[in-house]
Amino acid sequence: MNKLLSTILLFPLIATSLHAAEGVSPSPYKLTEIFGLPLTNTIVTTWVISILLIIVIRVSVGTPKLIPGKGQAVIENLIEGLRGLLEPIVGKKAFPMTFPLLIGLFLFILIHNWSGLFPGVGVFGMHDENGTLKYWMRPANSDLNATLGMALVAMLAWLFISLKVAGPKFFMWELFGNKADKKDTPKLIYLMLIPIFIGVGFIEMISIAFRPVSLSFRLYGNVFGGENLLNSMTGLAPYIVPVPFYLYEVLVGVVQALIFTLLVAIYIGLMTNHDEEHAH
Repeated sequence: MNKLLSTILLFPLIATSLHAAEGVSPSPYKLTEIFGLPLTNTIVTTWVISILLIIVIRVSVGTPKLIPGKGQAVIENLIEGLRGLLEPIVGKKAFPMTFPLLIGLFLFILIHNWSGLFPGVGVFGMHDENGTLKYWMRPANSDLNATLGMALVAMLAWLFISLKVAGPKFFMWELFGNKADKKDTPKLIYLMLIPIFIGVGFIEMISIAFRPVSLSFRLYGNVFGGENLLNSMTGLAPYIVPVPFYLYEVLVGVVQALIFTLLVAIYIGLMTNHDEEHAH
């Protein structure tokens, strides 16, 4: 009787420990197919969180008023705070077309970084033929496909905004142009610097090509690592002990969303945040 009672009491701890030993799968689970395309648990989470985010903002703000309510005040303070942070980086000329991209990235990444902490995410699912539990929902940013997609969209936006604001001529000069002052530099030295700056321009192009890789892997690695950390801590001790790690992941979610957004802003600002005399 005592053995039976002990088994019943320890079963949840044993189950969570076994689950922790398995770890978090590095790739999302395919739940089904729609029109021949795979539907994964990260896609489901993306749809659910995005719909909830739209609904919450619409309900909170409602019809914008001259004297804002609490919900509208929170959203306006968030926007003003990000504006004060991002406008000096990208420049006033590029800010109107850049800000929707940057605030969208920040909010999307932040909410999805935190989505793994929501009740039900990474808990409920179905067993496949091998007995593996496939969760219905998983944080989108723990899927490399999602982070790489965001990084590619951000870099395409960087290219469009840079060409639109700075112009193709300045864009090419910023990459390959001779940055030495022609008036203060001897002519021979100035000519010798031309192939050097052209070579530096090709190195910069390689660096630009790797930006989506660094952006996506940095975000994916931190979120996926956090999921494994929470999974391990919950498996070792389901109660109380994981709480500090949940608070830590809240902080990491903010920091990673801010880093991704600031890096995209800096990439854009390097091309657009110049005074008119320099640009001409």
